Amino acid sequence: MGLVKRVSNEITYLRAALRSLKRIGAVYENRTRTFADIIEGFAASKPDNVAILDGGRQFTYRELDALANRYARWAKEQGIGPDQSVALLMENRAEYIAAWLGIIKAGGAAALINTNLTGGPLVHSLSISNADHLILGAELADSYASAVDQLERPMTVWATGGQVQGAHDLDAILADRSAESLPADFRSGLTIDHTALYIYTSGTTGNPKAAKIPHARLLVMMGGFSAAANATEKDRMYVCLPLYHSAGGVCAVGTVLTVGGAIIIKRKFSAREFWDDVADNKATLFQYIGELCRYLLNTDVHPKERKHKLRMVIGNGLRPEIWPAFQKRFKIPNVLEFYGATEGNVALMNYDGTVGSIGRVPGWAKSKFNVEIVRFDVENETPIRGADGFCQVCAPGEVGEALGKISNDPKTPTGRFDGYAKKEETEKKILRDVFEKGDAWFRTGDLLKQDKLGYFYFVDRIGDTFRWKGENVATSEVAEAISVFPGVKEANVYGVHVPGADGRAGMASIVAPSDIDMAKLRAHLEKELAAYAQPLFVRLQPEMEITGTFKHRKVDLVKEGFDPSAIADPIYFNDPAAKAFVPLDQELFDKIAGGGVRV
Repeated sequence: MGLVKRVSNEITYLRAALRSLKRIGAVYENRTRTFADIIEGFAASKPDNVAILDGGRQFTYRELDALANRYARWAKEQGIGPDQSVALLMENRAEYIAAWLGIIKAGGAAALINTNLTGGPLVHSLSISNADHLILGAELADSYASAVDQLERPMTVWATGGQVQGAHDLDAILADRSAESLPADFRSGLTIDHTALYIYTSGTTGNPKAAKIPHARLLVMMGGFSAAANATEKDRMYVCLPLYHSAGGVCAVGTVLTVGGAIIIKRKFSAREFWDDVADNKATLFQYIGELCRYLLNTDVHPKERKHKLRMVIGNGLRPEIWPAFQKRFKIPNVLEFYGATEGNVALMNYDGTVGSIGRVPGWAKSKFNVEIVRFDVENETPIRGADGFCQVCAPGEVGEALGKISNDPKTPTGRFDGYAKKEETEKKILRDVFEKGDAWFRTGDLLKQDKLGYFYFVDRIGDTFRWKGENVATSEVAEAISVFPGVKEANVYGVHVPGADGRAGMASIVAPSDIDMAKLRAHLEKELAAYAQPLFVRLQPEMEITGTFKHRKVDLVKEGFDPSAIADPIYFNDPAAKAFVPLDQELFDKIAGGGVRV
């Protein structure tokens, strides 16, 4: 990086950091001011500003606040107040925002349930919400029906968007409630320390955990993104991510609704309709997940893909191999990549758009941040401690686990860790006596590295990284190498057990044409990856299974391994003797499993 570029980046970082620190610091100046107060303020000062565009519908701040007031009065009638929750199971639409806004207006908390869940996982999520009431979108009635008989305690169900058997008609009830401004004492006693939302972690394995989001954390997240984007009331944010998740429902919403701007709600992501939506609705911002950018790059040229008003896209997971191509093809002026977990206390922002970086902490700003990267034992999945019993900070370029020091000091507002609905899950994420006796740090579960200029880079999730041939293999890096090969649309990399072998062998599940040239793919991998990192097995899938937030699911793939008797998809073995990918049939599998073939 040249001197001029470094100076320019430094200035960009400084300006954005100062905006963010000012906005975040203001959260603690008034401990009774919530997001509901912000919306009520705009309903009074900017009543005709458009707040939400939803298909052919439009809601001004006055109209959004009025609908939220109806929800608030309904919630109050049900006895909802501080430390009480209402579960919300509804697909993306304006009423979703109004519903949880109304619930927090009443002083309660909204538990945002993943709309993709059915059966046992849905039972689990509803149960840990501790909610007695469920607002159910009629479009998800079948999902709820798959879980209702397994619930340990009954819930009162309130249907919206249509009739649902056995549920109250919430829309009819709301129509009879006043939309007028709420009395001054309506949420008396509520402070920023009370819980506003429960947002469920959407990992690729296991049941989700309900992360507690107090009002303070909600405002810090919203204010941080708004400041980072330098958002104004003229901005319009396109939201096609699910509103039940923090990226779409908090970061995207908060970026514009805290400054009097507007959100453009899409029910679900559509690559075919994306550019029409963005251009026709005059979106200036877009909240992305990296995989969405890949989907868009794989589409045919659209007449409006460069005829839009986007000034910035905001998100995470934009892989470095597609980042420049995405910006260039679609004429995107600025990319704001960030790093952070819904429940975590480590937050990083890449203010200057350095390709591949998830954020930066320059040396002069280090005291303002609570993040450290410590040396990590991948095999035992635990931080390495020295002879003194304390963890060791990684050198520049060294990979380790990112930790965030836990603190409730308002001067370091990102230091809070509010935990989960279940205390035992909270404790599992805390590492104690890290650098001194009595300290406590949040475990991100992510492997990162930092360069000498302070830029952070994501390497892998702990549990995804595996050891093979005595070396650590980062699945994300292997996936990146595979993904740039012509014809590969998606790549999901994981480790599988091979009987008699030390460690786990690399396996890649890819979405690609059935006639993909495996010889050229192998030559490409030899060029891009060290021998130990090259996948031993490749599986061709017609499509990739993903979570509701577009993360690749690995749990079932790992269980199936490379056994052709359990897998209908074509599998190839990277035969070291033949120096070629060869089709894996049952006979070859048995030889590998029995130790008859060298791996």
